[in-house]
Amino acid sequence: MKKNIIITGVAGLLGSRLADWLIEHHLEYEIVGIDDLSGGYRENVPDQVVFYELDCKDKTLNSIFEQHKPEYVFHFAAYAAEGLSPFIRTFNYQNNLIATANIINECIRHDVKRLVFTSSMAVYGKGTPPFDESDRPSPIDPYGIAKYACEMDIQVAGEQHGLDWCIIRPHNVYGIKQNIWDSYRNVLGIWMFQYICGQPMSVFGDGSQKRAFSFIDDCLKPLWAAAVEPRASKEIINLGSGVEHSILQANEILREVIGEGEVAFREQRHEVKNAHPTWQKSVDILAFEDKTDLRTGLSIMWEWAKRQSYREKFVWDQYELDQGIYDFWKTGNLKKPNPA
Repeated sequence: MKKNIIITGVAGLLGSRLADWLIEHHLEYEIVGIDDLSGGYRENVPDQVVFYELDCKDKTLNSIFEQHKPEYVFHFAAYAAEGLSPFIRTFNYQNNLIATANIINECIRHDVKRLVFTSSMAVYGKGTPPFDESDRPSPIDPYGIAKYACEMDIQVAGEQHGLDWCIIRPHNVYGIKQNIWDSYRNVLGIWMFQYICGQPMSVFGDGSQKRAFSFIDDCLKPLWAAAVEPRASKEIINLGSGVEHSILQANEILREVIGEGEVAFREQRHEVKNAHPTWQKSVDILAFEDKTDLRTGLSIMWEWAKRQSYREKFVWDQYELDQGIYDFWKTGNLKKPNPA
């Protein structure tokens, strides 16, 4: 009889690609996938996955855990629109903090061997990069606050209820199966979709902000190690590339990969100027290898993106808070373009 693994957010980038990898490398496990399809797509989910279309806040989550009794849980489900989070506060906290609390409860009730939770670089806030796991978090937006609160709740569950956990802080992960149709997150995908639709690629501010972009395929084996490696127990680990690029440099590389493209500079957003991490802990514990440089990864992703059927661009019909919203995100300015 196969053992079971639950992956939340299985229709998104991390969840679907980890499912692909597990099917290829660990046939002894059956994968149970959960996703409400608010930010991922059903066709991303491999046919071998036992799939439930469900919001992680739903109390019927208990019946899934009860039926499948997972050994490991990978909790990837989240709406990771960091810059937008000040304007959708209630949704942000429900989608991240409340949903995670529900997952924690089920992991405790069903004696899960380990919960692997993907947090974010956003928890660091305005620190001094490279950000290290030992740094004190100081998030500057509701998304980072929610992720940090989830981290703290998971650690308390470990202390009080004996839940084993590993918290992963991935950074700017990109690649095949990414949602390139969302107006607010995944900058590399946003640029690709803007180009496909005949629009200039948006750069907020002067583009000097620095980020470390991480190719998804390099992160898959380390994510599995986060669940099964004994040394990963109750550890917080940065995961992703140790090579930083400015936003403008990343855009230049993508335009070189495509062969053309224009840039439109937009107003500066409220964001951390430079956010890139240390990476040695992921190497020592998770055997992470930063094998794919940005140009190679973008070339792979772009070849995939060109083959995708057109999808309607996701735009929030109404924000919870309009005060201070950036001009480019005002509903009237976020046109839903047709492909060029």
